[in-house]
Amino acid sequence: MKHVDGEDKGDITLYTLSTCGWCKKTKRLLSELGVRYNYIDVDLLEGKEQQDILEEMKRHNPKCTFPTLVMGKDKCIIGFKDNEIKEALGT
Repeated sequence: MKHVDGEDKGDITLYTLSTCGWCKKTKRLLSELGVRYNYIDVDLLEGKEQQDILEEMKRHNPKCTFPTLVMGKDKCIIGFKDNEIKEALGT
């Protein structure tokens, strides 16, 4: 998992694919908004590590589609939805 520093808006984790254009747009949006978040490029993992992350991700997004943005314990945004992300962050 990689960390991007910024303003603390709570626990934010982004599950991505390294080759996904929508994932890259979501990372860029979060960075432009200046928020702190963690992300993981699931396709760059292997074996058990990848399976464990996918199982964790399924708790929030059973279809395991990308990007999956998890905010805190109860908010999950699937796909690149800039307005919904901005609203959830209060920006």
